[in-house]
Formats: sequence, C-alpha cells, structure tokens
Amino acid sequence: MNFVEELRWRGMLHDIMPGTEELLNKGMASGYIGFDPTADSLHVGHLTQIMTLIHFQQAGHKPYALVGGATGMVGDPSGKSAERNLLSEDVLTHNLQSVQKQLEKFLDFNTGANSAQMVNNYDWFKNFTFLDFIRDVGKHLTVNYMMAKDSVKKRLEGDTGMSFTEFTYQLVQGYDFYYLWKNHSCVLQMGGSDQWGNIVTGTELIRRKDQGEAFALTTQLIKKADGTKFGKTESGAVWLDAARTSPYQFYQFWLNTTDVDAKAYIRIFTLLDREVIEAMEVEHDAAPHTRILQKALAKDISIRVHGEAGYEKAIKSTDFLFGGTGIEFLNELNDDEVIGLFSGVPNFTITKDDLAYGISAADLLAGKTSIFPSKGEAKKMIQGGGVSINREKVNTADDVLGTGNLINNKYLVAQKGKKNYFLIVVK
Repeated sequence: MNFVEELRWRGMLHDIMPGTEELLNKGMASGYIGFDPTADSLHVGHLTQIMTLIHFQQAGHKPYALVGGATGMVGDPSGKSAERNLLSEDVLTHNLQSVQKQLEKFLDFNTGANSAQMVNNYDWFKNFTFLDFIRDVGKHLTVNYMMAKDSVKKRLEGDTGMSFTEFTYQLVQGYDFYYLWKNHSCVLQMGGSDQWGNIVTGTELIRRKDQGEAFALTTQLIKKADGTKFGKTESGAVWLDAARTSPYQFYQFWLNTTDVDAKAYIRIFTLLDREVIEAMEVEHDAAPHTRILQKALAKDISIRVHGEAGYEKAIKSTDFLFGGTGIEFLNELNDDEVIGLFSGVPNFTITKDDLAYGISAADLLAGKTSIFPSKGEAKKMIQGGGVSINREKVNTADDVLGTGNLINNKYLVAQKGKKNYFLIVVK
C-alpha cells in the first residue's frame, strides 16, 4: 500500500514536501501527529488525523501519536482569532490519560517493528529551562522567519494581537519535531493544512541545528459541502467519549450526512477499500433514498469508536424512537445514554413526592409539566386516543401514575401522537 496514494484517492491530501513520497516508498519510516489535550476527549474533528495515522501504519510505517502535555499549556494560535485559556497541570494530566485511551482504540501498539507509540512532549520540556531553550532553539530561527507564518500574520493584523506565549508556539512545536527526529528517527510530521507553518518550522530547525533532513505532509481541513463547520451540531461538538456524545447521537450525526458529504466522508473516515466504496456510490446514485452511503459510514465509524455493543445500542435507540423497539429497551441504557437519546426532546423534571400518592394523567401532563398548555387540551387529546406514557395508551385523563411506572426508577416517556416525545425526569 502506497501511503501518499492512499491519501490522494481518498481526497485527504493537501500539501506534501518534495521528496516525501519517494522517502516513504523506500521502506518503513517513522512519522508523527500531535494532539493537544485541551479536553478529556477527542472529537470528530480529530478523526482526519487519526485516520491518517491508521493509513500510515497500514502502509507499513511506524506512527507516533504525540500528546501535548507541554504545548497544551501554551496554546496553538493556528486558526484561532483569540488566545485560548491555559489549563492547569492537573486538568492536563487528566485530559492526557483520557486522550491516550481513545487513541489506543485506533492504532495497533503491538504489531512488531511498526507498532504505534505514544509520546508526551512534557517529558522533554519539563526540565528544559527558559535560558537553555532560547540559547539552544531560539537562536536558530529569526523573528522575520517566524512572523512570515500565516498564523502569526493573521493574528497581528487582527484586533486582539498575539501574546509572546503564543508567538513562541511554533518554536516549541518545531523542537518537538527536532526531538523526535533526533531520538526516535521521526522523519515526517503530519497534520491539518493549518499546521503547515508549524511543521516546516520543525524541518527548518532540524536543518539549521543539525544539518538534518525531515519532511512534511498535511491533510485537507474537512468542511461540509454547504460551507458550515464539520463536527458541530446544535448541541455543540460531536465527541468520541460516550459520556459526552452518546453512541445514538454519534450514529445519528453520520447518518444525517447529506448525499454530497457522505461521498466525501466515506472515503475519509472509513477503512473500506476503493472498489467497495465505488460500488456503493453507484448503488447509492441509483437509489439515493436508501441512504446506503450514510448507513455504511455511520456503521463503520460507530463500531470503531464505540464497539459493536455501542453500535447495536445506537440502532436499537433509532428503532425505539420510530416505534420499532419496546419501552423495556430503556432499561438497558445508563443515565447518560437515556439523556443522549432524548437530547433533542423537551425535558421536564418533577420530584418523586409528586408521584408518591399517585397523580392523574391530566395533572402530570398539564400541571406538573407543560406538555399540554391546559388540562382541557390534555383531556381532549387523551379522549382522541393520541396520548401515551411509556408506550401505553392513556385511556382517561384520570388514569393514575405512580413510582411503579418509572423506567430505571427515574424516567417517564410521554408521547403526543407517534412522533412527539417528552422525557420526564423524576428526582
């Protein structure tokens, strides 16, 4: 497998330093991508770089995943309009451990010579004094060189300016590359296209400091066909951690992809081979309503992020909301998964005391909650047979509900008609 060619046909390649492809075709090489631990989970915006490392390893090369315990304390200005908040050491340590566990789901750390390896740049920066850094690193790159970078120029031209901390980020990242080149024989750094300036700072430092040679490769920044930002929903970022984004929400994110985006994403975010994908595209074009690309995309990435069990829960959750799975399914879900399943649904909170002696359906739906604006409207719809609680039709407005009706000892699910759901949380 030719790594660069693989990225090309998948539409992932953005820029590549001359000589890089020739180097990689000679045999196994080591390369790395950095991940800044700004949160305790990666999100779908990181998946392009994760997929890049997977393809790199599958092509027979040795991937390094650098988690930025040191650079996370500084903050990368690339693509940012303002300086981000700096994190404490305790928070960073927690985030690092979480990110490492996620990366271990994707890369093979026990496959011989090209086993993946995790490194943390805090390990080589923690005892590097400021004076040593400006003497051993800073002297090799001019201010003119650093200011010519787009990430710096855009910030200097803006209203907020740039702190010295952020200005030095490219030196810190450049030294990461130098350190990995020197100590781990890493000859290639990869990243998103917004990282090109920082990456070539590293190749330049290697050249000027040790007369060495190193290479750079960047991937496309992923955008939706309509120009909106990839990886964002109304509720925020789509995370890889099930506690932040439930398997159901994750699955739905990919399932709801447009036809145009699905054709791009199935190449970028799955490991399906070219012949399989091209055959799927033909089948999809013949019957777009079957959403074959979206289903294959959502299945493939959901299984790799959440496992078969997570994928099955996502499918059952989808079936549940469309009436194909019984209410007992909710007993299989934890609190985060229940809340995730009903994330786009109106939620109401009542107390267990409200249910202790039983409460009429009308009082519950139009008194303790505002599912109906009035008891009169609730009674009218109940009489028409259009109201259910926990998938059981409410026969009269005086039907009594109590704690014995709770799902997971905590929830009631109300429905107006077939598609209008309401989650009642009992505390």
